[in-house]
Amino acid sequence: MTHINLSASQISALEANGCTAEDWQRVMVAPAFSPEHIRNVAFSGDVRLGCFNRSFTLAGGVCRHAGIRNATLHNVDVADDCLIENIHNYIANYRIGRSSIIRNVNQIYVEGRSSFGNGVAVNVLNETGGREVYINDKLSAQMAYIMALYRHRPALKARLKEITDYYTEKYSSAVGTIGEDVHITNVGLMRDVRVGDCCTISGAARLRNCSLNSNAAAPIHIGDGVICDDVIISSGSTVDEGATLERCFVGQACKIGHNYSASDSLFFSNCQGENGEACAIFAGPYTVTHHKSTLLIAGMFSFMNAGSGSNQSNHMYKLGPIHQGTLERGAKTTSNSYILWPARVGAFSLVMGRHTSHSDTTNLPFSYLIEQNNTTYLAPGVNLRSVGTIRDVKKWPVRDHRSDPNRLDCINFNLLSPYTVQKMLKGLELLRNLRSASGELSDEYSFHSAKIKNSALRKGIDYYRTAVHKFMGNSIIKRLEGVALPDDETIRRHLRPTTEVGRGEWVDLSGLIAPKSEVDRVLEAIESGELNRLRLINAEWQVMHERYYEYEWTWVFDHIEEFYGIDPEKITADDVRRIVNEWREAVVGLDRMVYEDARKEFSLASRTGFGADGTRAEKDMDFEQVRGDFESNPFVRATLDHIEQKSALGEELLNRLPA
Repeated sequence: MTHINLSASQISALEANGCTAEDWQRVMVAPAFSPEHIRNVAFSGDVRLGCFNRSFTLAGGVCRHAGIRNATLHNVDVADDCLIENIHNYIANYRIGRSSIIRNVNQIYVEGRSSFGNGVAVNVLNETGGREVYINDKLSAQMAYIMALYRHRPALKARLKEITDYYTEKYSSAVGTIGEDVHITNVGLMRDVRVGDCCTISGAARLRNCSLNSNAAAPIHIGDGVICDDVIISSGSTVDEGATLERCFVGQACKIGHNYSASDSLFFSNCQGENGEACAIFAGPYTVTHHKSTLLIAGMFSFMNAGSGSNQSNHMYKLGPIHQGTLERGAKTTSNSYILWPARVGAFSLVMGRHTSHSDTTNLPFSYLIEQNNTTYLAPGVNLRSVGTIRDVKKWPVRDHRSDPNRLDCINFNLLSPYTVQKMLKGLELLRNLRSASGELSDEYSFHSAKIKNSALRKGIDYYRTAVHKFMGNSIIKRLEGVALPDDETIRRHLRPTTEVGRGEWVDLSGLIAPKSEVDRVLEAIESGELNRLRLINAEWQVMHERYYEYEWTWVFDHIEEFYGIDPEKITADDVRRIVNEWREAVVGLDRMVYEDARKEFSLASRTGFGADGTRAEKDMDFEQVRGDFESNPFVRATLDHIEQKSALGEELLNRLPA
């Protein structure tokens, strides 16, 4: 927009309205500007004003006309139709977007050149440093994972720092921006804060060196009593109710509130933090903690639910708080659980009790870690039959609240994938070796300072074999879906992979499940300078994410001979029949175990406390009114339907196979 100098009559009108200026020649206005709604304003520095034509209806039905009243503005650009009033101190060095409201605030300013939170070093995982992640507007969970954990590649570390520094310098400025349709009310201090479109800031106490990356598709809300220092908050997130954040990154669609306190921590998509405390944590997607007594410290988590009173220690009172630990995807803790870092808990495991022996169960996923007499006992694979595990996996996609079309994090929700299945294959070998070394009649087996009971080991082998059958069979059936199979050669042709990518080890980059070979390719491209911008690196993660099923099939094809003893280049229809029948048995068997696990929630013991002051019949009626009937429970119905659907899917393929 072109701005012009004020006319003499406009200056006179402004002065009549109680306005002053250090130099009226430095106050520029839109050609259609009217001074009618500018009252009691002190101007200094270079100021540009738009037109003020519209009205706003505030909460309670109060109507306020756009304009500027009772304010001091220094080096400020105000776009059309803004409402700025009752600024107790001043606004300095800002561009304010169209139709924004700023009311009853103390001070908003930029002091010198600011990066607005970009480039801040967050000492994640290790409180004393060494795993710094340099946060930025485009930070993804995958990028942060590489920054924090791949310190064994110093050239990569240096290049990522250079790339982040370039971005930080590019977007640093001595002038802050407040986007369009922003509402800022009852705020104390905002210093060096960049605010995106449609953001709401209401009652915040202090925001300093922050970027609030709000937009119309995914607005940000900052609420009462919030304090943020050196923080970046991504689109669609809410930070409310007295939360305190220091040197933190908040990803998309997160909810932080109820006096939550966090320092030197990263929270990625759909995380929730309430009431408790976080210090130096890497909270991957769907890390959830709701309880006042819960401390998460120096740990890496994802798809995790922290029970009340869950705590960890990163300090052994020797060389300081230097230890760290990992709960792999889907692992969760029960009430009053405790882990002394360092430790590593396998994917989709459950931690109960106090664990101080530094266990590493990465190759025993889906386990229970139970404390008995100060000893960690492992029950491998038992969580595969838990209704809670299946419920978790079903709820995560439904609870993806990201509305921004530009999603920063790549999130794979699959329970069974090459990542978890490769661990179960290693777990099978590990458990068999333990049994072979210590004898089949041993009461207990020792593993990494933990104990495994004989019965738990035998069941663990069965659980893992069943789960691998389910995954491998499902992939093969999917590969042969919807195609004519007149002979064995046609079957082999359809089973052959379309890419070599997918062989070997797979990794979980905090939500992105991908072949390690592809991850290494990207890292080498970063080190060489071929990938030198944040957006280019994020695009590579996205391509990996989109091609997941293509890569997954290569991995499955590569393991057919290892698991089934069948050369996939010589596979026959009879081999496929055997695989399908084993798959169907595995699927139905696991679903039946889940079904029976769900039944426990409707047992007599679960009815304790129902039917207050009533008879047994009234207890049952009260229970059914509140919890419903077992057979009509939506999850139970879905499990039974799943059995029918999978049975039919297997039958359909069997009917298409050549005789």
